Amino acid sequence: MTSTEFETETPDPLSYLDRVAATDLGRSYKRRMLEELDVRPGQTVVDLGCGPGTDLGALAEAVTATGTVIGVDHDQAAVDAAIERTAGHRAVQVRLGDLHELPLADHSADRTRTDRVLQHVADPARALHEIRRVLRPGGRLVMGEPDWGTLTVDHPDGDLSHAYTRYVTDQAVRNARIGSRLPRLAVAAGFAVPDVIAITPVFRDVLAADGILGLERTTRRAVAAGYLTPDGAQRWLDHLAGGPFLAAVTFYIVVAEA
Repeated sequence: MTSTEFETETPDPLSYLDRVAATDLGRSYKRRMLEELDVRPGQTVVDLGCGPGTDLGALAEAVTATGTVIGVDHDQAAVDAAIERTAGHRAVQVRLGDLHELPLADHSADRTRTDRVLQHVADPARALHEIRRVLRPGGRLVMGEPDWGTLTVDHPDGDLSHAYTRYVTDQAVRNARIGSRLPRLAVAAGFAVPDVIAITPVFRDVLAADGILGLERTTRRAVAAGYLTPDGAQRWLDHLAGGPFLAAVTFYIVVAEA
């Protein structure tokens, strides 16, 4: 099972985050998240799951020299990269920490954000309660997450498409349906949810989609897990590589207020 069209090696996690951020889609949704965050000069803004610091510079510009930006990530390599990248921003701090037990005082932040992080954490509900704890009254949280249950990859054999998506939602992503569940979870954690924005990018270029979805790598794992047969997987990949290609998945931006 192979195709010359697709990436076969798993990219470094930090490089992958940079790759997504550099796409038109990445720039577009991140810009919208920043608009919804409504950062003001002098505020304290926390980027939870900040990765290699991709968004810390933009947040630092928004708070100006009078504010503070705190990046938190559980991965030491990500923290080290973020510290290096933001060395020129005096307003930025980066801390090693877990979203389930944040290294922040009660009511110490004006704004918080998470970007494609809650789909991976062990307990999203607990993480949301922690975020609620550190936000000041009237503070705002903006979250961006996909709902992988909405993933559509067109193929003449609909059963293959269904099996692929079922593998993604069952096993590939820990909290695969988190995007559409965030408003309910946020309300349960004590937030008001004034706005939910659904964005559904449509991929017509198979290589652009592969750069985000890892089509062959995911297909191989689906075979190993018994969701696809080797023959079915090869037919699946052959059609995707030969086209015409279409894939789509809905991404939710959820605005929550303390």
